[in-house]
Amino acid sequence: MKYRALFAVAALVLPALALPARAELIDEIQVYTDDINAAGEFGLELHVNATLRGRRTPDYLGEVVPDRGVRLTPEFSWGLSRDWEAGLYLPLSRDASGNTQLAGAKLRLKWLPLRPQEGATGWFAGANGELSRLKKQFSESRSTFELRLMGGWRSPEWLLAVNPVFGWNLSDGLRSAGADLSFGAKVARNVGSGVAAGLEYYSDFGTTHRLLAPGDRAQVLYVALDARVRGWDFNVGIGHGLTHAADRTTLKAIVGFPF
Repeated sequence: MKYRALFAVAALVLPALALPARAELIDEIQVYTDDINAAGEFGLELHVNATLRGRRTPDYLGEVVPDRGVRLTPEFSWGLSRDWEAGLYLPLSRDASGNTQLAGAKLRLKWLPLRPQEGATGWFAGANGELSRLKKQFSESRSTFELRLMGGWRSPEWLLAVNPVFGWNLSDGLRSAGADLSFGAKVARNVGSGVAAGLEYYSDFGTTHRLLAPGDRAQVLYVALDARVRGWDFNVGIGHGLTHAADRTTLKAIVGFPF
């Protein structure tokens, strides 16, 4: 069963390698693991991240740059079945001048057919598709699509997760010959009751047709803490840019509300 699920995920990826690329607002700094709502379960998370020192030069005319900016994004989710979950993001952005606005909206659909029972040890794998419609200030292509693969292993003490991510422009005039390619990874260890500490790594690789040199990739390493307190879930971290292309210092937090 687990091998069929892994082959199904691979079948989603391979055709994607020939599709067009995109760039968009980074409002969610997270490595997806084996979390999914039960059928009929509603969820709400609040994503907050602030770039204390970051890029000041726009990548295109009119872009809101990350430096001294704050992004706040409520994420609503609903469990459709055991293996499927739908979600809606409404990202808000505040720039260095204090201007605050709704950046747009994102719809997502998560599929997680392989995962261990709660508290057990085992592998997990799945995929998440996300369709975005953002203002021009936050994405050169207003319409984009992202395919995020999720894989990893969990035990009562350890968590290891990887997320290869492929993205495409859908707006006319901005299509290209390859998909944008990025990557996220997470390793964490339980250090107490409901508390885990670890590292999260994020990198932009360029496109599937043209990989960037390692020094030109935006690579960021976060020291992160995960905690569950009276039904509330928290993920907090501080990130440091490892290359000149990355924002130098970013703070992030995700708060999951109990229901």
